[in-house]
Amino acid sequence: MQTQPEKTASYQRLHTRPVRIGDLWLGGDYPIRIQTMTTTDTMDTEATVAQTIRCIEAGAELVRITAPSKKEAENLRVIRDELHRRGYNVPLVADIHFTPNAAEIAARIVEKVRVNPGNYVDKKKFEQIEYTDTEYAEEIDRIRERFTPLVRICKEHGTAMRIGTNHGSLSDRIMSRYGDTAIGMVESAMEFLRIARSEDYHQIVLSMKSSNPIVMVEAYRLLVRHMEQEFGECYPLHLGVTEAGDGEDGRIKSAIGIGTLLQEGIGDTIRVSLTEDPEFELPVCKDLVKKVEALKNPSPSPGGAGSQSAPLSFGESLSRESGRSGVRSAPPSPWEGGREDGSVREAVAGSPVPVVIADYMHADRISPEDLAAIGYRYSAALDKWNIGDSAADYIYTASKVIDFALPGTLGVICNAPVWKPELERHYPLFEAAKLLEASAAGLQPDFAAALNFIAVDASATSPGSLGALLAGSAKIVLCVYASSANPTADIRAFVAALPARLPVVIGAESHSSTVDEQLIDFATTAGTLLLDGIGKGVWLMNDPSKLHNSRVSGRTYMEVGSNAQFLNNTAFSILQATRTRISKTEYISCPSCGRTLFDLQETTAKIRAVTHHLKGVKIAIMGCIVNGPGEMADADFGYVGSGPGKITLYKGKEVVKRNVPSEVAVEELIGLLKEAGAWVEPLVEA
Repeated sequence: MQTQPEKTASYQRLHTRPVRIGDLWLGGDYPIRIQTMTTTDTMDTEATVAQTIRCIEAGAELVRITAPSKKEAENLRVIRDELHRRGYNVPLVADIHFTPNAAEIAARIVEKVRVNPGNYVDKKKFEQIEYTDTEYAEEIDRIRERFTPLVRICKEHGTAMRIGTNHGSLSDRIMSRYGDTAIGMVESAMEFLRIARSEDYHQIVLSMKSSNPIVMVEAYRLLVRHMEQEFGECYPLHLGVTEAGDGEDGRIKSAIGIGTLLQEGIGDTIRVSLTEDPEFELPVCKDLVKKVEALKNPSPSPGGAGSQSAPLSFGESLSRESGRSGVRSAPPSPWEGGREDGSVREAVAGSPVPVVIADYMHADRISPEDLAAIGYRYSAALDKWNIGDSAADYIYTASKVIDFALPGTLGVICNAPVWKPELERHYPLFEAAKLLEASAAGLQPDFAAALNFIAVDASATSPGSLGALLAGSAKIVLCVYASSANPTADIRAFVAALPARLPVVIGAESHSSTVDEQLIDFATTAGTLLLDGIGKGVWLMNDPSKLHNSRVSGRTYMEVGSNAQFLNNTAFSILQATRTRISKTEYISCPSCGRTLFDLQETTAKIRAVTHHLKGVKIAIMGCIVNGPGEMADADFGYVGSGPGKITLYKGKEVVKRNVPSEVAVEELIGLLKEAGAWVEPLVEA
């Protein structure tokens, strides 16, 4: 008997007020636009034009260029004219911080200006000042006086504007009243939006960026709610996770934040901020947009009904029965609920953090050496296991059993037909559909005493029926996946509708043809759900025949050792990005721009090489004072460009050393880590 979910709905995009940016329309029913930002010196016209062209040819529909002072703003005209002369008419966006005069110049030249309300008029000096209501209102009047001229220039010239709030650069005034919160980010933007509306100016896009995807998602959701309540309409939204970093970690963090909102229908344009050349950001943007576009006209998933490919999920002895393709609904207000209660947040089999299940279903056999890919290295000479910080908690072996002594922290999940009680640390995996069929025939489940896993297709299983069957059953973990085109919505709805609160491991699978796309698939399913507090573990599955090293324009950004290693690393990166399980150093690294005072890519790689073993430490690497110290507020330590060849080091928000020569700055950073007690010597393998 195949039972169906209890809720059915379609993906629906939030309708926003259309905005014109040159000849490009944004918002409304227009496509989700993709964009990036140049990293060249704006005064180097030829380099900026050349890089802008590379970005356009890579797919950018808007290109942002920094204008930190009046001279850079004025040079935007030269850059624009040269691009037009070469036949490129993509809208340009001037990025403004601290300098209203530069914004007013740029607004007469380019199609859009971006201002940051945290530093356009207000300043951030990390001072705590108490404001009375009268004093606060006077500050708003001061902002109105300074901001209104730009609004009127934009209105006169048909120039669009992005009001872009950044979590780390909230002004002291906002921080004093609202604190370092998502609602503070929203109010910072709303103050500027109200001024623009009072001038009957509406060519506005808004953003709520943070290096923490949890804060970023919460801020955008709150902004939508506040615009709807106060204005009865929403302006277009530019999505991005700022200072995401590079490589797979930067892609995963960005995909979790941006993908979570896109799947909810929120977002009109996106930028993926990577510490890489800007043209490398565009393929990630394309993959994210393609992912959400598929929700509009869902087609059957590979492995589902009518597919010619074999099912990937949960091994050869578990069949996926015919399930409806299509899109299911999330709870009506996903940001108002969905988090599991206390009993669910307890450990899965004693683990205080979400568990990782490593997938070995495709392995012909499993040896001790094979476990090195998932964090377990066996020393035959010493007869002991070395266990890494990113070591999986369970492995799924399908119809195989392990015939060698296991590491003490590793469990084995195998299909129920091959499981036997005498197998050490082996646990059976049942299929929900078959359990429901057996129950309908009057048969009771024969569960193991220690622990049981149940594979559940959320797209084809009634949570009510399964919950009733399992009511009162002890030591059950649900491994919930979905065979529809919108697995995130199906799993969310299934978990929300479960009558019994059982621990849930999120099963995310990818049928995509590249590693790049697989990262997006995993991050936008497992990462989105973990971000909303759903799930006590992750189980990633794919087709290993599609695994290969990812290359963009001939440059490898991620070396894939094996399928098991790729899935395990990705699972831990997703947990790290959602702050649910910390297993490595976190880098908050800005994407570079024309303000950057050193080679960010080279420096980030150098710092990563000597600090990657510092589990749980957050290090910010910022190109200039605009992005630091404010936007590295979430970091424990900061490395910030303060002048040509000069670095300022921070501990939290406190300056520790100023104007350190860049040649010795990495060594000085290590010294700071040691002084703060955050340094440990890296292990040297025998």
